Amino acid sequence: MLKRYTPQDARTTLLRRIPLDELNIPDSMKERIVQVFGRKLTPSEAVQVILNDVRQDGDEALHKWSWRLDGQEPTSFRVSQEEITDALNQLGPGELQAFSLAADRIRRFHQAQPIASWITQSLGGTLGQLMRPIQRVGIYVPSGSAPLPSSVLMSAIPAQVAGVKDIVIVSPPQRDTGKISPVILAAAGMVGITEVYALGGAQAVAALAFGTASIRPVDKIFGPGNLFVTLAKRQVYGVVGIDSLAGPTETVVIAEEGARPDWVAADLLAQAEHDVLSSAILLTPSAGLLEVVDVELENQVKKRGRASIIQASFANRSGAVLTDSLEQAVELANLYAPEHLCLAVSQPWRWVDQVKSAGGVFLGEHSFEVLGDYVAGPSHVMPTGGSARFASPLNVLDFIHIISLVALDPETTRQIAPAAAVIALAEGLDAHANAAGMRR
Repeated sequence: MLKRYTPQDARTTLLRRIPLDELNIPDSMKERIVQVFGRKLTPSEAVQVILNDVRQDGDEALHKWSWRLDGQEPTSFRVSQEEITDALNQLGPGELQAFSLAADRIRRFHQAQPIASWITQSLGGTLGQLMRPIQRVGIYVPSGSAPLPSSVLMSAIPAQVAGVKDIVIVSPPQRDTGKISPVILAAAGMVGITEVYALGGAQAVAALAFGTASIRPVDKIFGPGNLFVTLAKRQVYGVVGIDSLAGPTETVVIAEEGARPDWVAADLLAQAEHDVLSSAILLTPSAGLLEVVDVELENQVKKRGRASIIQASFANRSGAVLTDSLEQAVELANLYAPEHLCLAVSQPWRWVDQVKSAGGVFLGEHSFEVLGDYVAGPSHVMPTGGSARFASPLNVLDFIHIISLVALDPETTRQIAPAAAVIALAEGLDAHANAAGMRR
């Protein structure tokens, strides 16, 4: 089941990052675009059509594209408070306890993040930074092959800790009911989100960015989605802020000889079941462990409900690399910059300082990645596609904007204004220089 790679081959195949614009588009997607739009378009061009329609025609365009793409045309996209409350009340005792535990740990983790404003008087007068919450944000919650109520908790709670006033959730309606999955609504109800819309795809992103008669625009959009959602977020950036351009989820497991092969296999399968484009990658210097893990994968996948998705993931973007050492495994992981990096080794803390690029590091076999998906505490919204080289997991600061504070005293102004004038003249901006010179 595991495709095998040498470290040299892996660098140019399994671990090679493909830019969003270079992804191979399946023929089925191309045919679907022609069916919906009546002509050949790239996914980016198709998204642009939807965005332009919503920007121009508002709710009328939302209804049109919801019907064409989702087979639904609700009289109102807004979900009633009664429906949200009913969904929360329908949770079983076990579900309610699990959701509550997760929400509590996520909130307590993010409350520990420092976000205080600060000032200094060491540079003359008063300078500083004012930390202010973004006023209105939108959260896209996927609900394709599997509804993700955990994404509500992992995104909305950090926003609440930051002090965001208005939090809006959009999520695609289910094709069989025309309504948002009840577990997503239950999660929204648990954390007190009351503005929820049964709306998905690029049209949902457009509504959040531009606004319509029934949906007020937001200041920043969060949350993962399919290719069309990601392209839409990229195209509306500048009109609104976005958190990131999320790609398929990915996990790298570094395991040594003594790791439990059944646990390693289970963790790889858990990652692969997300999506056919998910990446589940094993890096190990142990040929023996690799063989046993492969056997475990073959045995365990037969028992999984999403076996076909898992098998497609392993055929497409997953595999194993037999490395020369653990050092080389960490080096390859840094090259790949995975969303999740799991250290299934006996002394995981020994390697932490060598990890340079990862969305999250999971230390030891008891800190497995699935706990991070749901209940560990940090947000499970993490950088993908190699963006962990420069990006961070979703956190409270993503919902904060910083205002610089400048209150100089007259003496400091007299001292530094001449330098400002000199720099202004060097740039050919004599009006700037004049304004500075008048304060000497």
